[in-house]
Amino acid sequence: MDLQVIRARAQRNNPTVAEQKLWRCLRGKQLGVKFRRQHPLGPYVLDFFCPAVGLAIELDGGQHAGSPEDVRRDQWLAEQGIRVVRFWNRDVLGNMDGVLERILSEINKEDPPYPPL
Repeated sequence: MDLQVIRARAQRNNPTVAEQKLWRCLRGKQLGVKFRRQHPLGPYVLDFFCPAVGLAIELDGGQHAGSPEDVRRDQWLAEQGIRVVRFWNRDVLGNMDGVLERILSEINKEDPPYPPL
């Protein structure tokens, strides 16, 4: 089995509080599109991914502040045609309405859709 699949499964079984809270709002096409959680893609595991619109949502704690790895990751994903939106965990926990509003805005952008997987 692919290492990224194993990592994704482990992360799905041990979500952060912020991931749990956001997943309750994303699952079941509540925003009109299907999201996957802890989705392996290339060398990475995306917190949330919507293949229909090529949108990755990443939740970050303090350890990600200014992370060069996040810059490389976002660049690689952009090269694959995937838009990345990042939120701090504290924003998900304290401003879910604002987070969902931003996600809906990204879903409704007029960019061409990501090629289906």
